[in-house]
Amino acid sequence: MTPAWLAADWGTSNMRLWAMDASGAVVGERTSDKGMGQLAPDQFEAVLRDVADDWLATAKTVVACGMVGSRQGWVEAPYQTAPCAVCPRTMVKAPTTGDLTVHVIPGIRQTSPADVMRGEETQIAGFLAQNPGWDGIICLPGTHTKWVHVSADEVVSFQTFMTGEMFALLTKDSVLRHSIAPSGWNEDAFADALSRILSKPEALAGRLFSLRAGQLVHGTDTITARSELSGLLIGAELAAAKPYWLGQNVALIGADAVSAPYITALAAQGVTVARADATQMTLAGIKAAHALLETTP
Repeated sequence: MTPAWLAADWGTSNMRLWAMDASGAVVGERTSDKGMGQLAPDQFEAVLRDVADDWLATAKTVVACGMVGSRQGWVEAPYQTAPCAVCPRTMVKAPTTGDLTVHVIPGIRQTSPADVMRGEETQIAGFLAQNPGWDGIICLPGTHTKWVHVSADEVVSFQTFMTGEMFALLTKDSVLRHSIAPSGWNEDAFADALSRILSKPEALAGRLFSLRAGQLVHGTDTITARSELSGLLIGAELAAAKPYWLGQNVALIGADAVSAPYITALAAQGVTVARADATQMTLAGIKAAHALLETTP
C-alpha cells in the first residue's frame, strides 16, 4: 500500500519510523541506530531520507516525537508549560530541503518544582486517544520514571524519579556491583525489600549497603540481592510518589520488563493498574498529533 505520511519516534540512541496510509494504518516499519546522540542538526535529514527512501515518493509529511526536538536535536521544539493540553495544536517544523515537511512534537515542562518530559507526552496523548475522558495518574517506568496527573485531556502536574538510572549506576559503578547478578529474579526478596522500605524510606542509604554486607556475612546470592535492590529503589519511589497513586485511577505505560515490578509493587498496596504498551501508545499519540495537524488552519 502507498504511504501517505510518516510517523517517527527519534530518541537519543535510535529512530523508529512507521509508514502510514491515509486511514492511519501502519503499512511499513523501519529502524535506524542513528539516534540524536550521534547526529549534528544538519545530519538528521540525510538519515531520514536514507531510512525512508522509497516511502518519500508519496509521503511528504513526517510527524516526529522524542529527543529529535531537544536543544541538541534537529530543531528545538520549545516545551509547553503544564498545566497544558497533552496533544498540542502547534508543532515546530524542522529545516528541510525540497518538498519534505517534518513536524516535531514539543515536550512539556513544569516550573515548580522544575521538571521536564520529552517523548512521554506523546505516549500519554496516545493513551488518552484510546481512552477518551480518562482522568487519573499515568506512570511511565524507565530510566527516568514519570508520574503524571492527567485531567480533562491536560497534563496537570508530574514528577520524575531517576530510579532506573540509579539501579544501573549502583549495579555497574558502585561497591554493590560485586553483589548483584546481571539478571534473574526473586519475587519474595523483592516484595520483602519493598515492604521494609515503604515503612521506613529514610533508611534507604543504610539498606543499600546492607546488600553488600549481606553477601559478605551471610552469603546472600546475587539474584536475591538484585531483587532486593529493585525492591528498595522502587519502594522509595512509591513512598515519595504516594500523593500521586493513593486513591487514584492509575495507568502504566511501558514495556513488560520494566512494568512488571511496578505492577507488583502497586498491587501490594491495593492499587489496580491499567496497562498499555509503550510503542503502541507512542504511535497512537503521533497519529493524534497528525490528526490535529490536518484540522489546524
